[in-house]
Amino acid sequence: QVQLVERGGGSVQAGDSLRVSCAASVRTLTRYAMGWFRQAPGKEREFVAAIDWSGVSTAYADSVKGRFTISRDNGKKTMYLQMNSLKPEDTAVYYCGATLGFGVVTSRYEFWGQGTQVTVSS
Repeated sequence: QVQLVERGGGSVQAGDSLRVSCAASVRTLTRYAMGWFRQAPGKEREFVAAIDWSGVSTAYADSVKGRFTISRDNGKKTMYLQMNSLKPEDTAVYYCGATLGFGVVTSRYEFWGQGTQVTVSS
């Protein structure tokens, strides 16, 4: 069982930066690949970024490529999402997930956090 807790959301202006984190309560985090997804009001949850167990392989949605960076610290059992050049369309609840596989679709993820709100004003 993996428990995930996101932190670091907030309200910012367009062009600002924000870093959200995801702390995992699990014996061995290196068993799991992890990812960030987001869900805006009235929309389905969508993929943002994913990272493999080692932190070497990453994947990004086209909409965030070049602006967001995913990383992890297995010693701290924490994953991060650095978000730069934020846009109003980045406004959503951001969720972290953990999976024994690696993927960009929600169905691949077995464990989820409760989400953290990110609001970007123009």
